[in-house]
Amino acid sequence: MDIRKNFVATGIMLCTLLQPSSSQDVRAIDRILAAYGGESPGASLLIVRDGQVLLQRHYGYADLENKQPVSAATNFRLASVSKQFTAACILQLVHQGKLDLSTTIPEAFPEFPAYGNAVTVKHLLTHTSGIPDYEDYVADTAFNPQIKDSGVLDILIQLDSGYFAPGTQHRYSNSGYALLALMVEHYSSQSFAAYLREHIFIPLGMTSTVAHEAEKTTVPARAFGYSLLNGQWKRRDQSATSAVLGDGGIYSNVMDLAIWDQALYGEDVLPAHWINESFACHKLANGDNVPYGYGWHLKKTNSGEQVVYHTGSSTSFRNIFYRIPSRRFSIILLTNRNQPQEEDMLTLAEQVADLIFL
Repeated sequence: MDIRKNFVATGIMLCTLLQPSSSQDVRAIDRILAAYGGESPGASLLIVRDGQVLLQRHYGYADLENKQPVSAATNFRLASVSKQFTAACILQLVHQGKLDLSTTIPEAFPEFPAYGNAVTVKHLLTHTSGIPDYEDYVADTAFNPQIKDSGVLDILIQLDSGYFAPGTQHRYSNSGYALLALMVEHYSSQSFAAYLREHIFIPLGMTSTVAHEAEKTTVPARAFGYSLLNGQWKRRDQSATSAVLGDGGIYSNVMDLAIWDQALYGEDVLPAHWINESFACHKLANGDNVPYGYGWHLKKTNSGEQVVYHTGSSTSFRNIFYRIPSRRFSIILLTNRNQPQEEDMLTLAEQVADLIFL
């Protein structure tokens, strides 16, 4: 199935026809996102229902200095929205039998200290590993050079303990997804960026999406990140950790992500049982539910429907990919500024969803 061809044919051409229930709803959405308009860092919004574009809205600038407005083609740094792609790569390799959910860190990296002996791939996927977050050990000024995924491993090798015994608690840690990206490289014999390109982006027709590596790749129609400092927007596009790929280094746009969204309803990327497991609550050792699948946060709507979502926050980018699979409904909102707080992106998505479903 050519997902891109099908989506372009049925979705984009209908985007001006399949608006929310009234123009009043569109104006209400514009009010919710009004802060992104004008001569400021902007936002790109896409709402998809039943495989068709319900609404596209684009606000503000992708590049303030050159007055480049945000469009459907604008590529934003996804930050932690990238984690779902890292998880998908790992699950592909598990499905091929190249590793297992029970594979431990030392099986891939024998030099890893004893605190990782019982940490499995599943623990890393679900943030139940207890592996410390590497960002706590990287100075904001460490730009020369920026740390990469292999540098995360170097940091973790120097430590002698984790936060807790694996499987006993849930604590979000970017380190786990950097290690998973390195496992993709170890078990596929390809670089992580090359694996993504060959096994996900190209097959699906996500032609603008890239795991960006400075001096190796370019980002077309790139949005640059901005932070509000002393009342003015200043370009602050990178941090010391922005070159780590597995936890947040992918750039994409709303249309490519819509293609990915539709692929998750089929088996073009993974067999259905792996996708379903990615959206399932897993258990701690004491039986408590973990509100995180494989690369996705999990919650319920007020009416009890399952929501799978991920926010993304890095230097001057705030994003959310919000899905209600039972309704085949998704909201993709990408922005290039350091506001609001990451958790508030979920609130924005829910406000938009409420307008459509009221």
